Amino acid sequence: MKASSTFAAADGEGYELNMGRWSRRLAVPFLDFGGTADGERVLDVGCGTGHLAALVATRSRTAEVHGVDLAPVYVEHARKIHPDPRLAFRVGDACALAYPDGVFDRVLSMLVLHFVPRAEEAIAEMRRVARPGAVVGAAVWDARGGWVANRLFFDTASVMYPEAAERRARNYTRPLTRPGELAAAWRAAGLLDVMESLLCIRMDFASFADYWAPYLGRDGPGAEYVRTLNDADRSRLEVAVKAAYLDGEADGPRSFAALAFAVKGTVPP
Repeated sequence: MKASSTFAAADGEGYELNMGRWSRRLAVPFLDFGGTADGERVLDVGCGTGHLAALVATRSRTAEVHGVDLAPVYVEHARKIHPDPRLAFRVGDACALAYPDGVFDRVLSMLVLHFVPRAEEAIAEMRRVARPGAVVGAAVWDARGGWVANRLFFDTASVMYPEAAERRARNYTRPLTRPGELAAAWRAAGLLDVMESLLCIRMDFASFADYWAPYLGRDGPGAEYVRTLNDADRSRLEVAVKAAYLDGEADGPRSFAALAFAVKGTVPP
């Protein structure tokens, strides 16, 4: 999954519950921004369970859509849920893409680069495999200022446990998640006609159980932290997070805004 990544990856279904359902939703405005065209050869870097790649194939008569992810379990799940023969998923590292120079018409990456410790290497690789004039685009969460559902968990946990505060700081200071950082990285990589956008989706939960379920899994930073707690501390945290989720009302549906920074640029001729 996330190239040379700090993202805990364990199970395809777990990723779907933790992030896949939201990447499916975010793929729509991101592809509206990043664009598609018939006949293109497209690469999705850090494809996870393949929702962006699948949307590219759905929107255009593209001959080939490739998806690369570091996590074999995510690649296997993507192949299972997206059987379209135009889609080719493979295990690979975004910092060392196994493709020749200049072979893709569009190279996209969604919710990946902020988990890559050497993000500049991944961006350079995305540019390298894109042909002259190709579009290279990416999106990452506005983790500190625009990811309400995630902050509800980590802000609550950080008040209770010092280790959670350390993890919160690490998660909300990841590279490329501050305003303007993506565009600056694109310009530093030598891409032209750089454009930025702010994407918005809603994260809708049926109940607190629906909200809490991903934290009981093994995928993502939140679940990774919960697994470090003993049973008593885990129960205390669940009670506190539930109180924050309920926010004085009965259990039931909640809808939280989620913002993502997006950027695109073109490879010089």
